[in-house]
Amino acid sequence: MPTMKLFNTLGRELQEFRPIVPGKVGFYGCGPTVYNFAHIGNLRPYLLHDTLVRVLRSFGFEVTHVMNITDVGHLSGDDDTGEDKMLRSAIERGKSVLEVADFYTQAFFRDVERMNILKPTVVCKATEHIGEMIELIGRIEARGYTYSAGGNLYFDVTRFPSYGELALIKLDELKAGARIEIDPNKRNPADFALWFTKSKFENQAMVWDSPWGRGYPGWHIECSAMSMKYLGEQIDIHAGGIDHIPIHHTNEIAQSEAATGRKWVNYWIHNEFIIMDKVKMSKSSGGFLTLQTLIDAGYEALDYRYFLLGAHYRSQAQFSYEGLDSARSARRSLGERILALREKAGRGPLPEPGPAAHSYMEAFAGHLAQDLATPRALAELWGLLRDPAIPSGEALAGAFEMDKVLGLALESLAAAERAPVEAGFSAWIEERIAERSAAKAAKDWARADALRAELKEKGVLLEDSGSGTTWKRA
Repeated sequence: MPTMKLFNTLGRELQEFRPIVPGKVGFYGCGPTVYNFAHIGNLRPYLLHDTLVRVLRSFGFEVTHVMNITDVGHLSGDDDTGEDKMLRSAIERGKSVLEVADFYTQAFFRDVERMNILKPTVVCKATEHIGEMIELIGRIEARGYTYSAGGNLYFDVTRFPSYGELALIKLDELKAGARIEIDPNKRNPADFALWFTKSKFENQAMVWDSPWGRGYPGWHIECSAMSMKYLGEQIDIHAGGIDHIPIHHTNEIAQSEAATGRKWVNYWIHNEFIIMDKVKMSKSSGGFLTLQTLIDAGYEALDYRYFLLGAHYRSQAQFSYEGLDSARSARRSLGERILALREKAGRGPLPEPGPAAHSYMEAFAGHLAQDLATPRALAELWGLLRDPAIPSGEALAGAFEMDKVLGLALESLAAAERAPVEAGFSAWIEERIAERSAAKAAKDWARADALRAELKEKGVLLEDSGSGTTWKRA
């Protein structure tokens, strides 16, 4: 097994991964706020989480993956500004908050299932863990990190000297020029609410009794409380989008370590944004693309998975339909190559990969061990499948093993989806043969040769005779 290295946002460097308990990994990934459909940018973190879990398990680790569902407390501004996203959505749709949460939770899980993203070990809803949040807030208060003002309970960031370390910001810099009139109850602009009893808007839909009055929790406290319940007070890995670094994850660290008096998370993993026309995709900008939008346009969910795997998670990914076309074309070619190899290998059990195949598999694992380098891992898969020196069965066996991490459903494609893929592929071949015949009739020999070469690259051999052109698999 290669040495696993991850880029830790806390320290901004590649670090060897060493779990707290040898052989076991506690992983917490920030989940969705279920007030609307997930857009395709929202789905990128979950592909990262899925890849991380698959890689760790392929290296022999036992992974407990916990993900929250935020159905209360997330204001439209991460810094306690704006209105509750859940309440606003419920009012707009004429539904209860719980009806909205249930509808969009189901929609979210449909999307990730279609992308072949594994379901976490534990999925926990904020509304079902209010007791744990109240208990944790009580611990923070008992250690002197809080103050009450205007009916709400706040975390005093000046009591936590390392506040802002994850985001590489200093508390003095946060104070300079910052406005506090947005929330006059705060002593410092960076202070954040642990519990609201005085809402910023009328008719808060969900409230609970607490030692600080009837109200509801701040957004940040839920992740700390639920991660500790299911993973303990110290966890190996916490992941999310880079937008969580300056406020949400920074506040999580402060409140968690204030409560326990020790380090909370060892490795912080953050993915970059999906960019569309040089602008971050967001719901607030309107007109965002969902996975269903792509499916309605004729793409498959796994085309988008392939698209995301083609960019390193720490790089911005520029989304365009041209880029998605390329991903779809590459995935189709991958499927055709798998089908061709399956035909050659027959339908019996596959042999164990030999030394040549293993060299690709080892390189594949090595790339993933270096901070989940999926683009390079994909290149090793292609190299394995294109190597004429490797027997078809061994190539397939190696590819299927690689796909346990990539999640492109290659084995099920080879086993169950041969007919529909064949039908589309056959039609494409016939179109190319007709085009080649027209080129030959026009004495455009260069074009005819190019078409023959293109078909050969796809594993198709042409045979010309007096009665026309036929084809067979290479």
